[in-house]
Amino acid sequence: MTTGANILLQTLLANSIDTCFMNPGTSEMHFVAALDRVREMRGVLCLFEGVCSGAADGYARALGKPAATLLHLGPGLGNALANFHNARKAHSPVVSIVGEHSLNHLKYDAPLSADIETFARTVSEHVRTCRNPHEIGTDVSATIADAIQPPGQVAMLIVPANLSWSAAEGVGPVIAKPERQVASGDVVRRAASLVRNPRTALLLGGSALNPRGLEAAARLSAATGVRIYMARNVARIWSGRGRFQPRQIPYFPEPAIEMLRDLENLILVEAKAPVSFFGYPGTPGWLAPENCAISLLADLDEDGPASLEALAQQCGAASAAPAFGHEPVTVPDDGTLTLDSIGRVIAAHLPEDALISEEMVSSSEPVLTHLANAARHERMPVTGGSIGQALPVAVGAAVACPDRKVLALEADGSGMYTLQALWTMARENLNVLTVIFANRRYRILDIEMRRTGADGFGEIANNMIDIGRPDLDWVSLAKAMGVSATRAATIAEFHAQFRDAVSVNGPRLIEAVVEEG
Repeated sequence: MTTGANILLQTLLANSIDTCFMNPGTSEMHFVAALDRVREMRGVLCLFEGVCSGAADGYARALGKPAATLLHLGPGLGNALANFHNARKAHSPVVSIVGEHSLNHLKYDAPLSADIETFARTVSEHVRTCRNPHEIGTDVSATIADAIQPPGQVAMLIVPANLSWSAAEGVGPVIAKPERQVASGDVVRRAASLVRNPRTALLLGGSALNPRGLEAAARLSAATGVRIYMARNVARIWSGRGRFQPRQIPYFPEPAIEMLRDLENLILVEAKAPVSFFGYPGTPGWLAPENCAISLLADLDEDGPASLEALAQQCGAASAAPAFGHEPVTVPDDGTLTLDSIGRVIAAHLPEDALISEEMVSSSEPVLTHLANAARHERMPVTGGSIGQALPVAVGAAVACPDRKVLALEADGSGMYTLQALWTMARENLNVLTVIFANRRYRILDIEMRRTGADGFGEIANNMIDIGRPDLDWVSLAKAMGVSATRAATIAEFHAQFRDAVSVNGPRLIEAVVEEG
């Protein structure tokens, strides 16, 4: 007998979705059993649902296509919501399958009963519940269509258990990937009339930051002098030597406002108008000048690179030859390990075409300054501000691209949210090198405490930010989950350990003990 679970898996495979990050329960057992019959589907077990959702996000960012997740009822989905929030902000295509009680059991309000659709709508505009086993195939295909609709989104499919074990037929149709639209001639001409104004800037996000988009933007900048900026909290950044690297809108509002203060025109290319991450007393949240005109070259669901190329052609910049420079990377012989020295070591030894999952939080700026001079790479930063992203995203990226080195740059506090990802790295023998920035503190909250004007920062408040006493032992934590790990407290130690780790495949962790003032 062909069951609904079989049809579900076969429909995913027919649409080239062959990976599922899962943490199943009773209502999903027929899906799990079907994996032995539909062996082309790779099931990747995660010990926490937040790792499943983050891994699916990383997979989608690395490959530009969806993976599936399998979660257990409302509480399982609830555990996954934080990283689904990040995936939503990243516009990552994800097909999330959530098990439900069998339909005839719902009337009993059993202990695990929950309003799954309401949970799902917090991170997804596209939620459907299967009602008929013979419609599972079409429901799965419709969910896939929702997920891959530009610019990409988390799409939810809730599957009652009895539909999985019931007889079913009809693999769902193959969904064609939608094409993104290019800016119209009128839009391009209007933008071209603005770019030679020295008080005009282009703000790039989304796929406009891929090599094709960056090359067109570089030519526009060289030919017209137009300023090129990068949006904050984008899903994927192509960086490294020989690549055009626009200035990114700063995290804090004051430097961002200063950067944009004299603008008369801001042209958005797969980006939103810039706003501050938080609201602060007496500080504007809207970062562009009040009299700055905001216009669109390409919306979030449109083709930014092609639109930039059309603009370059319109401006006579298609053949411009921008020059790219970089600074040589030097590493001190030894000394106390600092963020600056960590950045230098990484830049000196980062392999070509590496994927970086980055969640350094307060440690990021000194390190990222040096990565601009590293070998070409792609970086996947936090998009939605929900911490606990870097380790799961690294899992997904490594599953998606097993031939590339994945580097997870993770703060110690946020790493504790999803450290179960280390177990999946070990089980799947994923090619991930994790660097933990161990400052024993939620350091970013020291900054935010001052910025928000919160009064009375005393001993009790300090205890809510201090994550020492006891210190987290990341070497022991990693080894307990099967990942080889070392600790570095000096430049020489970190240099030797990092250089060794990038030269071999498989999971590895370095706890970098950084003393900050």
